[in-house]
Amino acid sequence: MPPSVDSFVAPPVPPRGHRVRQTIEQLRARILGGEWPVGGRIPTEPQLVAALGVGRNTVREAVRALVHAGVLECRQGSGTYVVSTDELAPVVARRLTDDRMAEVIEVRRAFEVEAARLAALRRTPADLAALDGALADREAAWRGGRVDEFVEADAALHTAVVAAAHNAMLAELYASVGTALRSTVAHAMGDALAPERYVDHTRLVEAIRAGDPARAAIEAGSFLEPAPEA
Repeated sequence: MPPSVDSFVAPPVPPRGHRVRQTIEQLRARILGGEWPVGGRIPTEPQLVAALGVGRNTVREAVRALVHAGVLECRQGSGTYVVSTDELAPVVARRLTDDRMAEVIEVRRAFEVEAARLAALRRTPADLAALDGALADREAAWRGGRVDEFVEADAALHTAVVAAAHNAMLAELYASVGTALRSTVAHAMGDALAPERYVDHTRLVEAIRAGDPARAAIEAGSFLEPAPEA
């Protein structure tokens, strides 16, 4: 016997806060998936309402939360744009000042020493090929004499080491300090690539290749020794 109308129980309606959190995750997933790239404009509010199947206020609150997090930016008369895929990166960038450079180096050391140790234990042939390529690019950038190119090449090598650690959370956290990483290298180089500022990273790559975690950690840490106090 079919249930009567009176006996029908409607499914529970998710609390508003839950719907907003779900919508934030949906928006974040589309950004991380590349559907809305950095620098691009996201769909309008009515389009998002139709695409996500939620109310206008829910969409508005979700977008506002991502704007506050530094992932989106509302531009008057133009729309809402993706400015970052990482909620931590804008926070780190805002806090990056010359007087905090020593703190940035300490954070880099914490990440990069452990990444090098893990990379020596977990590296694959593909990782080693990536490290060799990144090291060669770094050397070529140094010989080219352009500070900006060298900074990018150096950052790419360190990022390749982190990738070889095969720890997704470590990689995500390290990505959030990307701007800070480049700033510390640029700060160390100054206006020109002087010979006395050159630091060879060959031994780091070789330690990872040899599967020697202790030596890899020592090599990674040696680049990031704190400056002696005056």
